Amino acid sequence: MARSRTEEATMQATGASFQPELIELMKTVLDDATAMLPEAKRTSATRAEIASHILACAAKGERDPVALKIAALLAVVDCTHYSHDISPERRAV
Repeated sequence: MARSRTEEATMQATGASFQPELIELMKTVLDDATAMLPEAKRTSATRAEIASHILACAAKGERDPVALKIAALLAVVDCTHYSHDISPERRAV
């Protein structure tokens, strides 16, 4: 998986190094989090933003996939004010 500029900046800023198992977990969390957004919001920019938050949380030691997904989605929803576009079913993380 090619890294976006945001992901590379996060990696450089944190100096983090991740084990292959954690990388797979983060990919799954990224896919799951992106799938929860309205289709129109599933852009590469939003995906990069979500990935950045997942990487930042993982760099701080978070390994729980649910916690990673919630943190990433909340950051994107808070930053973009998309919460009114997300159905109640999709808000249940």
